[in-house]
Amino acid sequence: MSFRACKRFSSPLLQASKLFLSSSSPAPQLHVRPLVDSLIPQTQGLKKSFGFPRPYMSTSLASLAKEEEVASKDIETLRAVEDQHGGVIINMEESMDSSLFASLLEASISQWRDQGKKGVWMKLAREHSNLVDSAVKAGFRFHHAEPDYLMLVNWIPDTPDTLPANASHRVAVGAFVMNANREVLVVQESNGRFSGTGFWKLPTGGVDEGEDICTAAVREVKEETGIETEFVEVIAFKERHKAFFGKSELFFVCMLQPRSFKIERQVSEIEAAQWMAIEDYMAQPFVRDNELFDFLTKIGLSKFGGKYTGFSTILSSTSSSKKSYLYFNNKDASPMIASKF
Repeated sequence: MSFRACKRFSSPLLQASKLFLSSSSPAPQLHVRPLVDSLIPQTQGLKKSFGFPRPYMSTSLASLAKEEEVASKDIETLRAVEDQHGGVIINMEESMDSSLFASLLEASISQWRDQGKKGVWMKLAREHSNLVDSAVKAGFRFHHAEPDYLMLVNWIPDTPDTLPANASHRVAVGAFVMNANREVLVVQESNGRFSGTGFWKLPTGGVDEGEDICTAAVREVKEETGIETEFVEVIAFKERHKAFFGKSELFFVCMLQPRSFKIERQVSEIEAAQWMAIEDYMAQPFVRDNELFDFLTKIGLSKFGGKYTGFSTILSSTSSSKKSYLYFNNKDASPMIASKF
């Protein structure tokens, strides 16, 4: 099995081995265990890969030093792939001793700095948390975490750091659903800010990763109340800072058309749900005395009466040929949409 390498490094064990092993001694048979089948992540726009170390297992203690001497000529840097911005991405998917990792990481950073690389992204699978301490000591910082991995970053040149920050906003939706009797769909939550207050509120919830805003609003209403709905428009949205562990929030209020009317509340999260006369909803002290809630309700009523136009959706293709929803003012943009089709 061949090894890939860039720069050499030697260890105290290697230096000590030269005192005991004769230069005429034949190199022992190596039993090599591959570290990974492939550590190159499936990332769009990635370029060439760099060498990654492959550990080996000696057949005897006497052969250990000689094996390291042979391997040290080729085992040098962590395998990585170039990104589109002059940096590299390390995707650690297999186990490695933390001391070996620290040495290889130091050699890798030195090489990448000489090559003029900029940002280094390191993706550590959850089961390789033993490598976090070595990465932090090498200058890496936490960027973000998911259930199955931790992403760390390191800006290696002596220039201003231009790596993008972690996501700054979370996205949530609220649903304004009104029937022909001018009754609005409202709930009382079992948990959260309004739990136990007796306040009737619109169904709300977070947008899941990869989920569209229009789809999220319909899903939340179905989950909380059992009511089937159809998305009409985004009638307003607001931005709130320091809302969730220091992150900002974008909250989209969506007008939905009910397609069913029998309520089946979500027992785990919803204490009660009902169709409530819009006048009674607006008379609640929290709505009446809260400028934002009062204004949003009036917008919903104006839309219900046909006196207001929000943002409709159209499914369009992006430059990468993916489909994405575009939100626009249908009243003013309808001639343009008609000419397109």
